[in-house]
This record gives sequence, C-alpha cells and structure tokens, in this order.
Amino acid sequence: MSAVDLDALPRLPRDAEGPVFRAPWEAQAFAMTLSLHQRGVFTWPEWAAALAREIAAAQAAGDADLGDTYYRHWLGALERLVDEKRLSSRAELARYRDAWDRAADRTPHGQPIELRAADFDH
Repeated sequence: MSAVDLDALPRLPRDAEGPVFRAPWEAQAFAMTLSLHQRGVFTWPEWAAALAREIAAAQAAGDADLGDTYYRHWLGALERLVDEKRLSSRAELARYRDAWDRAADRTPHGQPIELRAADFDH
C-alpha cells in the first residue's frame, strides 16, 4: 500500500498543520477516503486522479473554483470510486443520502440524528 501524499491532491484546503474542514461532513468524507485507501480499495495515485477528474468536470460545467466546493468534488470522486469498485452503487448511496436527509429534517438541532427504517420508505 502506498503512503498518503497530500501534495498529490489538487488544491486541498490546508494550513501548516494539515487539511482544514469547514463542516463535519467534509472531515468525515476525508476520513472515509483515507480508511478505504488504507484497506487497499484504491491506491493514492488512483484517488488523486479520480479527484482531479471530478474537479476538471466541475470546472468544465461552470464551477468558479473558489475553494468552497472542493469537498463536494471530493465526495463526488469518492462516490464514483465506491461505485466503480462495486462497494456500493450510486442508487444505494442516493438511497442512504435521502434517508439521512429525512432523519436530519425531523431531528431537533443539537440532538443526535437517528436513522430509522421508515427513513428508507420514500
């Protein structure tokens, strides 16, 4: 397994101490990517190339590349690789995203989000 080379990642938001995140989901997507890499699901150069393709596609579609959409591209690249590696499908990922959205919508601010079977029934 290759080492994680943060310099290989295009435009990674970071400071002197490492990556920086504006929201918890960004850190979670970052951590999931590192975990899958460490488990050998993909190489780091493979990941960097997938992320670069995602960013290039977004820019071609009009993304202004102001840095505020970086982790949306990160998540898109992660979802694509998860689908390509057949760990999950795009449809299954969308099903869980929608269920989490429903669970979050009914959860009072500051309370833990509880995913229920009924969240999948829509």
